[in-house]
Amino acid sequence: MRGVHVSGLGVLTQSGSSLKRFWDGLVDPSPVFAPPSGCPGVDVPVAEIRGTEWIAGAGVARPALCDRSALLAVAAARAALADAALDADLPDPDRVAVVVGSGAPGIATLDEQYERLYRQRANRLSPLTVPKSMGSSAASWISMTFGFRGPAFVVASACAAATHAIGVAAQLVESGAVDVAVCGGSEACLVEGSLRAWESLGVLAKDTCRPFAAGRTGLVLAEGAGMLVLESAAHARARGFTPRAQVAGFGASADAGHLTRPSASGMAAAMTGALRSAAVAPDEIDYVNAHGTGTPTNDPAETTALKTVFGADSVPVMSSTKGTTGHALGASGGIEAVVAVLAIEHGVVPPTANFDGPDPDCDLDCVPNTAREHRTRLVMSNSFAFGGLNASIVFGRPQAA
Repeated sequence: MRGVHVSGLGVLTQSGSSLKRFWDGLVDPSPVFAPPSGCPGVDVPVAEIRGTEWIAGAGVARPALCDRSALLAVAAARAALADAALDADLPDPDRVAVVVGSGAPGIATLDEQYERLYRQRANRLSPLTVPKSMGSSAASWISMTFGFRGPAFVVASACAAATHAIGVAAQLVESGAVDVAVCGGSEACLVEGSLRAWESLGVLAKDTCRPFAAGRTGLVLAEGAGMLVLESAAHARARGFTPRAQVAGFGASADAGHLTRPSASGMAAAMTGALRSAAVAPDEIDYVNAHGTGTPTNDPAETTALKTVFGADSVPVMSSTKGTTGHALGASGGIEAVVAVLAIEHGVVPPTANFDGPDPDCDLDCVPNTAREHRTRLVMSNSFAFGGLNASIVFGRPQAA
């Protein structure tokens, strides 16, 4: 994948839609998790995007026609296209792909309509319920908003969805099927039905997310979007554009085991596949942005997997940014891909926030609480999902023209 470049980044999280604000919030974290504003009686901390100004920024003529997750995707895609200088000088629309990952697309619309049906006893639901809740909605809205007519679809592989989407999009560019791909992930899951369901699993944190720390009690659910513009090297050269990074390799695997219990061997297989695809040795990876959910089961399993791939005493510097951003499920890999590229550009590893002490089962250098200057030529980003679906992707500095 040496010829697949990252030309633009777009992100929308609790900390805002500016790349600078997003990065500043990562390197100097002060996460504010609070109960969701629209769910009375639900008392779990979440990472919610407050305010509505970002909706206008999405540039959708009639936002009421969109599920919240689709709006987030369009807003982040618009930012990524602007960052790639492709918002005014659009490429051939027939050669632009759109690949979006999401774990529960349309769930906000369904929750709203079920509220009307079962609590308010409405006799008729909105006629927009089906088009707004379609799993493919985010890809359709990006395609329609910008006029892209290449392949467009949504990947639904739970918390690995966005990383799968970026990997598949990179393969489309690498194969020559398209010149440009808009890809990443979007999620808007902070509604009562979803939160009650996750609460019943017993995996939500009581106060905050503490990845790899002794006091971790679970994950903090988040909403948001992270989108990338991928471009072939030839296309970037033809328009005289210098990309931000390259997609060096991608790997994916399935545990074929337990529905919710993570498998270290499955995780390791995805990471090994990404290294093989990138044609790099394990000791060439400078930083791993870990999946690191802060749950009792994920973090030790990922620690074991990292030791398997890199060697027990040779695991590179790693951290989980979910202590700052929360866990945006299917969007998390897109948000963390943005983190990976920014880490390469800045030569800084963002910290694992809220770290309250080491856990002997997670005995790795996770950059606790304070960012660290560090050479970051190659960065691996991990995403592991319920159902045993794993994806890892490697980003590197842009290839010389």
